[in-house]
Amino acid sequence: MTESARFPFHIAVEGPIRVGKSTLARILAQKLGARRIAEPENNPFLDRFYQMEPGMGFAAQMWFLMQRYEQLRQQPEQGGQPVVSDYIFEKDKIFAYINLTDAELELYNRYYQSFREQMRMPDLVLYLQATPEVMKTRLRRKGVPGERDISDGYLEQVAEAYEHFFFHYSASDLLVVNTSEIDFVNSEQDLQLLLRRIAEPVKGKQYFHPLASETAGVR
Repeated sequence: MTESARFPFHIAVEGPIRVGKSTLARILAQKLGARRIAEPENNPFLDRFYQMEPGMGFAAQMWFLMQRYEQLRQQPEQGGQPVVSDYIFEKDKIFAYINLTDAELELYNRYYQSFREQMRMPDLVLYLQATPEVMKTRLRRKGVPGERDISDGYLEQVAEAYEHFFFHYSASDLLVVNTSEIDFVNSEQDLQLLLRRIAEPVKGKQYFHPLASETAGVR
């Protein structure tokens, strides 16, 4: 059931802050024997951005843009080792539109467009949904230094931006997963159900909303 040949070659996992995308990407990479591309970390400007220090939004955004470009620009050809990434390149622009001024966005877009044209799109994107309330709870429980400064208003803005983006998304096949209805971290049954769904052909935009009876019946 978990042979990589049955799964798309490049799977990308996306979603807002603390929705579980890195955890799922790690699990998928292990199950499929895939190379995992993790979200860039240790942005030197991020803490000061969360503290609302002037100018740090643009600095943090450009750092992320350059790092994501370097990570994703050299993808292996089909037939090599499969890939699971924690993000899609376009996610960078979601945050740019939230965090940058018009003048900053104009400069940012010059680099973004050039980089975007060099990207190869994933075969399948998993969009993990979560309400702002769920994100707030997980953020507090995780307790990552720096993230304590993220405001409730910013979380709500991020969640809304993701919903808008993926409502219009069509660059890759898309499976929308509501994480309030499935616990792929703590439930092996839920994980196996999700893996089976990913292994099936996903064409266009589809939704994963398992019924309680389906989850209970997985072995």
